[in-house]
Amino acid sequence: MIFRSMKILFTIVISIFLTSNAYALSSFQEVKDSYQKSDAVLLDRHGEVIHELRVDPKVRRLDWASIKDISPALIKAVIHSEDRRFYEHNGVDWMAVGSAFLKNLFTRTPRGASTITMQLVSMLDKDLRPRSSKRTFGQKWDQIRSAQDIEKIWSKDEILEAYLNLITFRSELQGISAASRGLFDKEPGGLDETESFLLASLIRSPNASVENAGRRACVLSKSMESSVNCEDIKALTGTTLNRKYLIRQKIALAPHVAYQLLPLNVYNRSMQPLNDNYLRIASTLDGELQSFVTEVVKHHVATVRPQNVNDGAVLVVENESGDVLAYVGSVGDESSARYVDGIKAKRQAGSTLKPFLYAVALEKQILTPASILSDSPLDVPTKLGIYKPEDYENDFKGLVSVRTALASSLNIPAVRTLALIGVEPFIQRLGLLGFSRLKADDYYGLSVALGSADVSLWELVNAYRTLANKGVWSELRLTLKEGRGGSKRIFSEETAFLISDILSDREARSITFSLENPLATKFWSAVKTGTSKDMRDNWCIGYSQKYTVGVWVGNFRGDPMWNVTGISGAAPAWLEIMNYLHRGSPGIPSQPPSGISAKKIEFQQNMEPARVEWFIKGTEPLNLMPSGGSVSINGIHAIPRITYPADGAIIALDPDIPAENQHIFFETQTSAEEFRWILDGRKLSVVSAGAVSWIPKRCKHSLSLADRQNQIIDSVEFQVR
Repeated sequence: MIFRSMKILFTIVISIFLTSNAYALSSFQEVKDSYQKSDAVLLDRHGEVIHELRVDPKVRRLDWASIKDISPALIKAVIHSEDRRFYEHNGVDWMAVGSAFLKNLFTRTPRGASTITMQLVSMLDKDLRPRSSKRTFGQKWDQIRSAQDIEKIWSKDEILEAYLNLITFRSELQGISAASRGLFDKEPGGLDETESFLLASLIRSPNASVENAGRRACVLSKSMESSVNCEDIKALTGTTLNRKYLIRQKIALAPHVAYQLLPLNVYNRSMQPLNDNYLRIASTLDGELQSFVTEVVKHHVATVRPQNVNDGAVLVVENESGDVLAYVGSVGDESSARYVDGIKAKRQAGSTLKPFLYAVALEKQILTPASILSDSPLDVPTKLGIYKPEDYENDFKGLVSVRTALASSLNIPAVRTLALIGVEPFIQRLGLLGFSRLKADDYYGLSVALGSADVSLWELVNAYRTLANKGVWSELRLTLKEGRGGSKRIFSEETAFLISDILSDREARSITFSLENPLATKFWSAVKTGTSKDMRDNWCIGYSQKYTVGVWVGNFRGDPMWNVTGISGAAPAWLEIMNYLHRGSPGIPSQPPSGISAKKIEFQQNMEPARVEWFIKGTEPLNLMPSGGSVSINGIHAIPRITYPADGAIIALDPDIPAENQHIFFETQTSAEEFRWILDGRKLSVVSAGAVSWIPKRCKHSLSLADRQNQIIDSVEFQVR
């Protein structure tokens, strides 16, 4: 043993005179700047941290702690335990080296003499770390040289600060911040003497048993002549090391966005950290607004929880840019399933699709806002039996205008409108609006008018934003680095204006919602509610000139709510958020585009009060009766349209019935004005009202409706087989 130790000392001395590969020195600031937390952070649009998410699966590193923010008791304990002459040597404690050498001559348990500086350079340079159980002679000398070199350019406080931030204290806890928060749930500056003894004793053996860790901490305390009782140290050790780590996220405002944008593992196959840009992602969110919206939806869900409402979600976007300003996917710990993203989850749309249904009808000039629809019982034959739509209040309003039907969310007029435009054209338009995974038109039938399709809050909000942006659709974005992408026109500016005007009409919605309700804001806004079948989902989507806000409440598990309406469900939260957004900037209505005209109208038999109505130019009612400068409206809808056969219809003849006994009836809903049927270019008859009987012939046909001046009003194509 003596001969072996003499050989080691001789080798070290000789090595002093040999060239070695010393550590390539980095400055303290370079080391500090290269330090990476085990958490990635999500920033808001102003650069503030709004969410932390752990992305390093191997170690837990928190914020770098400045030496002035670390407890003096801990610093004193670490220096006494690891390097008592730290402030006296220049990187190597030759007295400790000699002492260790002599001690190793007479014991089988080798003792090292590494200073804090020597330990630090080994952490900074992987080539200085032991390749097996111990360092080679060359590594040991390189470690000594590097320690001496680093002491020439680093201050003692810088060395100690870096050491305490890079050393592993326990298992995965690396650095004093992680150790202090993980074991004691406090910042490093708050560590007391007892806690400091335990942490300092863990440096030499981070994975020591509870018994050994407590014993070592007691030895350290006695060595420092502390008044701390050993039994107290052991009790603290047992409590601390036998429980789970106490690290909690400092800030967690946007969990669902963080999981979308932050990488869950920012390390490559060799477990080397990637570029720091991966760890700090700037989002479009506004932290202050995100916090406010989170509290609003939590509070509101809590108020309706007695009605079996356990979940909610809110999305706030800026109309012009498409930037998402607030994204609250659940109510957090109070949710029935906190990790479910209520903004991307698909749920039944309820009445929220009606604005787009009427938009198609207005754009195709099948209807105008003044057209009359019947809100009366309706039986629709389907393959599964009779489909019998009903209104929410289970009563019927009779004849109503399109404006009233949409604003008051009447169901049967919506079904009749879908029958006019066809299910397939409506589904196609929804696809253009960004609604994904829609099924074929025959899957839904006319029920899609009442929201039988599954949609997400993300899709709904962007579709309503399209109306706010005068009919132009573009992608939403969550990061400032995302391109704004291309845009496409889905509806004409005139159509978008008419729908927005109807959805903002407080009086028109009063039949269902009354005049005073959470949909009535003090500034201009357009809004629509929706409730799915059996009260499983409740929506409120609306927009002002600048913002679109969507709110959903319900249950992620699909349980029905109890007596929750469009007004008591999502609407109150929507109103509170909209008021907050416009606390200093009231919404301003858009001006009618050049393709819109205004005309005063009166309804016969006082179906609705006289008013000035907006029309797409050229669609003003033609069946006018002079009445003091206004026009009188009568009939099911003011502009004549073919109601049967539908465009694209396929009609099959029955082989068991003689051909001459099979008839098809061409039908229209119109006023008393005369019109002509034109089939395949040939006039059939002049009719003032009613249907025309025709014996079908197998082939493709074109059917048109012409007015007195022989101008084509409407055309369809159909096929007889």
